[in-house]
Amino acid sequence: MTADMSELRSLVAEELSLPVDRQVMAMAAAVAAKHGEASRAVLFYGSCLRQKRLEGLMLDFYLIVSDYRSAYPKRWLAVANALIPPNVFYFEHDGLAAKYAVLSEADFHRLNGPETSNVSVWARFAQPSRLVWIADEQARERAVDAVSRAAPTLLAAAGPIAAEAPLDLWRRAFALTYSAELRAERTGRAASVVDLEPQRYDRFTGPALAAAKAVRPAGTWTRRRIEGKGLSVLRLAKASFTFSGGADYIAWKINRHAGTKIELKPWQRRHPLLAALSLLPRLLRSGAVR
Repeated sequence: MTADMSELRSLVAEELSLPVDRQVMAMAAAVAAKHGEASRAVLFYGSCLRQKRLEGLMLDFYLIVSDYRSAYPKRWLAVANALIPPNVFYFEHDGLAAKYAVLSEADFHRLNGPETSNVSVWARFAQPSRLVWIADEQARERAVDAVSRAAPTLLAAAGPIAAEAPLDLWRRAFALTYSAELRAERTGRAASVVDLEPQRYDRFTGPALAAAKAVRPAGTWTRRRIEGKGLSVLRLAKASFTFSGGADYIAWKINRHAGTKIELKPWQRRHPLLAALSLLPRLLRSGAVR
């Protein structure tokens, strides 16, 4: 490991170990317990990291497992997770609601790195997250290693511009990743991610840029947009089978971030896959997702 990567890894390890609400820890442990001995680590991420009151919110987790076959009692779920990672599930515990995505340790490492043109994972884990449950110390080390790959991949893919201010680089980089997925957030969301914690991104800039010099990201942004939006549609369709109340969650997410007032019809709740597909053209026309 280079000195640059070692410094970045130390920053990541420090950030991942920061304390969180006990309710978050309890929910993470419950998520891990649901998948038994296959569970290796649980990471907490997203806007709820900054919230003090969690009631009424949807918490976001990633569950990292040893392998998909061991994580599920049903083989088709393991196959779906391997073909179009991750699987996403709805979960309730002690009065709180969450969704959690499932990735194997191997996929989590790969999808945080430059060998994939799919931005979904490395864009998220270049942002702050917390490691809130681990099976053992080896699981911790592997999680830190994987997350440490995300920021260099993001910055290398963005391609730093001469004389660009550090925070502007992060803002532009996240804006590029948002354009490569179907997103429900309003325009400007990418900049607000940075502006909420500018000191954090200032600290990460030097080590992440230094580590990014050795990174050769796969694909162009045109390819990433095509692949990313296509995968978003496939994941949306898959989530209608794995996510209890999936159609309602999709509508809730869009209404919350885009300010729309989508109300589902009874047939859309009965047939969530058709609901997701029927909503997509309207959402694209309105700009609720991009």
